[in-house]
Amino acid sequence: MKQLFILAVCLISFSVFSQNEKIDKLTVQIAYLNADSTKVDMSLVLINELYKNKDFGKALLYVNETSKLSEDLNYIKGLAESSYYRALIYTERNDYFNAIDNYKKSRNLYLKISDTVGVAKVSNSIGLIEIKRGNYKLGLQNSLSAISIFEKQHLNDELSLAYNNLAEAYHKTNQIDKAIEYNFKTLQVRKEINDKEGIKISTKNIAGLYSEFKEHRKAIEYYEKALDILNPNTDQDLRGEILPKLGSEYLRFKEYDKAAEYLIEGLKYNREQNNSEGILRALNAIGHLNLQKKKVKLAERQLSEAYKIAQKIDDKTELLENYKLRIALDSTRGYYQNAFFWQNKFYDLKDSLSKVDQPVFPTVTDLAPLDFTKNATTNNDTTPNDKQQINEPFNLFNNPYILYGILAAFVLVLAVLIYSLINSKSHKEALEKQKDILAEEQIRTEAILEQTHHLEEVNQVKDKLFSIVSHDLKDSISSIKAFLDLLKEDSISKDEFYELIPELSENANNASSLLFNLLNWSKSQMQNLEPNPEHFNIQDVFHSKIALVEQKVEDKSIVLIDESQNDFIYADRSMVEIVIQNLITNAVKFSRTGDVITISNQDVNGKSLICIEDTGVGISKNNIDKLFAAHKNFTTAGTKNEKGTGLGLSIAMDLVELNNGRIWVESTENVGSKFFVELPKSESKA
Repeated sequence: MKQLFILAVCLISFSVFSQNEKIDKLTVQIAYLNADSTKVDMSLVLINELYKNKDFGKALLYVNETSKLSEDLNYIKGLAESSYYRALIYTERNDYFNAIDNYKKSRNLYLKISDTVGVAKVSNSIGLIEIKRGNYKLGLQNSLSAISIFEKQHLNDELSLAYNNLAEAYHKTNQIDKAIEYNFKTLQVRKEINDKEGIKISTKNIAGLYSEFKEHRKAIEYYEKALDILNPNTDQDLRGEILPKLGSEYLRFKEYDKAAEYLIEGLKYNREQNNSEGILRALNAIGHLNLQKKKVKLAERQLSEAYKIAQKIDDKTELLENYKLRIALDSTRGYYQNAFFWQNKFYDLKDSLSKVDQPVFPTVTDLAPLDFTKNATTNNDTTPNDKQQINEPFNLFNNPYILYGILAAFVLVLAVLIYSLINSKSHKEALEKQKDILAEEQIRTEAILEQTHHLEEVNQVKDKLFSIVSHDLKDSISSIKAFLDLLKEDSISKDEFYELIPELSENANNASSLLFNLLNWSKSQMQNLEPNPEHFNIQDVFHSKIALVEQKVEDKSIVLIDESQNDFIYADRSMVEIVIQNLITNAVKFSRTGDVITISNQDVNGKSLICIEDTGVGISKNNIDKLFAAHKNFTTAGTKNEKGTGLGLSIAMDLVELNNGRIWVESTENVGSKFFVELPKSESKA
């Protein structure tokens, strides 16, 4: 083992020495070159070596010098490549703003010289950044556009990265089948280019995806394939990750011996490597194994240690698994109060981790050009009516039967005409009556349609109320009931009762708040809510409502700026408080970590204009029209999966309009939103 270690160190040292030697050689060559395009190209080779060697500081110095020389020479390709490498370095430093800026410059320059491969290379890099930032739709569009070019040019190195980008995007948006498909494509390309490290990662990723896809035998197959190709000296972290996962897969099939073999090896291995994440995974899985084998005390020790590690390294996925196992552990031991405690923590964390509003990815479709061919059709074929001309003179008196036939036909036609004239008058009168009947029917139909539409809206309101009552309100009340059941069954002591009172109170407050919103909204729908206007200082309302969200603002690391000023308005204070609370709560709900919320008011044309502005996720144009319409059942989860009823803005609009005001929104997706409320400052003279 010692000899192998020394050999590995020598190989690494030789590799590093070889790279440094290549860099030094390129540096010397560049120093003696004339200031022309050849020097630029050689500098770009050196920059690439420095970038691969992760010497980003030195690489950036050469990028700047190369960019200046390319600009002096008007060498567009050199400028494009320089901007591209600058963007890559900014990406490595997580400076995404400057990275995107330089990627765009690079792409524009590649477009000038019609370098499709360069454009694809940039698009793929932008796709990777957007995927990392969570902008999966934009990331996917860029990566897909790059892939089509890479496939045509057979650029396997670039294809490997592009396929991997797409696999990651599909995985993070819970489209597991597509993620598996693109991981297999990545694996195939990496085999073709003999990317050994990439092959290991792709094989491990496929195994994990099969596990998520509930195909656990497939997961076992690919985890074992991954283990077979790992290097025990250089792939310690990967081995430490795979062993507990493989053991957990065998545990699903109750193959305890196999599961124990991999789990114990995984725990021992990760302890030797001091790998906290691997230790955590192994402890959770071994705790699960011992729980199934009824070794309760051993399971408790392992799960307690796992819990401490999960909190320390903030691994929420494994912490959720730990909560679930602790519920089972305490239920098995009959400690129902503890089980109730872990159950609450489990559902709180699960809600925060659940995935909602998956981005809709574009589908690349090659549209066949439409061929609008005008087929002018001409109808020049005319069929003449050939009449036989009788040259011989015809005398009716020579054939009396023809004469009598003509006279009979004339009489018959005359009789038909007289009969038609008589009937047409009666038909006309009947037609007029029918038209009157149809007009009445049309009026009646329109009235029925209007009533039907009204009933549909009423049904939608009813369905909305039932939906909220049966889901959101039910959750709060169910939680209270669960607590009371424990109390009723004497499952908790008096001291435990007092400890849980704050939690019970919070659930009751949540239910009360929801009922308050529901009642206000339903009253406004039935037009029974009457305002009681008065003069009051709007700044006081701001301060009281800001205090309510201070904890949430702190939890999400949001910057809240209060630019409000003393200003008296004339409206129903309680209604305005509901409106302001809804708007501020929404701003916090849809803001991300580090976003800014600004609250302000000003006098505009004798009215008070209130603005609640945030730099959060924003609202798409398609969804803006749905915001204030409760019957459309439009609700979106917040940035930390906060739930909503879809009633808040509908209530706000109703209450503002009842107070002779108006409300509107201006928003740009991924930039932020501004909600405006205009309210009177004095009693209307009308």
